[in-house]
Amino acid sequence: MDSLLLSQYLFSGLVIGVIYALMAVGITFIYSIMKMINWSMGEFYMIGSYIQYLLIIYLLGAEYWYVGIPLAMVLVFLLGMVVQRLLLTPMYSGGIERRNEYATIVTIGLMVFFRNLAVVLAGPYQYSPPDYYPPTYIGTLPVSGNRFVAFIGTLVILLAFYLVIKKTWVGKALRGAAQNRVGIQTPGRNIQRRDPLPSWRGVALAAAAGALLAPIFLVYPENGAISTMKGFEIIVIGGLGSIPGSIVGGLLLGMVESLGSVLVSPSFRDVYGFLLLLILLVCRPTGLLGERERVA
Repeated sequence: MDSLLLSQYLFSGLVIGVIYALMAVGITFIYSIMKMINWSMGEFYMIGSYIQYLLIIYLLGAEYWYVGIPLAMVLVFLLGMVVQRLLLTPMYSGGIERRNEYATIVTIGLMVFFRNLAVVLAGPYQYSPPDYYPPTYIGTLPVSGNRFVAFIGTLVILLAFYLVIKKTWVGKALRGAAQNRVGIQTPGRNIQRRDPLPSWRGVALAAAAGALLAPIFLVYPENGAISTMKGFEIIVIGGLGSIPGSIVGGLLLGMVESLGSVLVSPSFRDVYGFLLLLILLVCRPTGLLGERERVA
């Protein structure tokens, strides 16, 4: 293998890893605050890709594809608000025991509902938006224009997410809730008013991933299934509830899959990630950056 081909696979792994991380950060963000696994994240990814496709084809045109990404995020953010208020908030405002488990079951129902609704409305067909950007070069390395755009767009979104979480008072409140839900209420913070925020933002991140990847992985009702699987795989690798772990886990998974495809066989692309997962679970059950259990 020559160095040019190897560098192409490394860049491909880096791009996919960063986008995997975007999906995993959304799942981890929701879990860290609400202690709930949202199994419908892949369907919000799918909805984001459909919105992007419809906006480009019927409203914006191919030259304004970049306007569709924030619009898709906003629309899915609003959808997340409706879902949160109608289906999830009642689980946390009453005296329900094991509310997190019940809320998780609700998201499984949403996954089935949204996937079948997409089949009814759009049919079991694959749609391909126009290319976002022509093939380009990074130095002497030729890269796909769509993957390059997805890479840059994901970095911008992750940077904006980091600034909100680290630099704003809302982000500090959410980080406090993630560390100690009881302690954050001591100075008077209403934790139930903060709970919907991670859910809304998490699904918006999933929609951004779907919109960015629409021309690469196409638009169809089940395109979020792989994203969901990869997202949960990453949060276990990085450590459940650790946002930095999700980013590291996404990059590591992307690299392992890309290098495994070129060095061994592309037929077993998904197997390499699961092998990595099993090895890490044996060596470090809490994940790369997960906290160890505290024993009194």
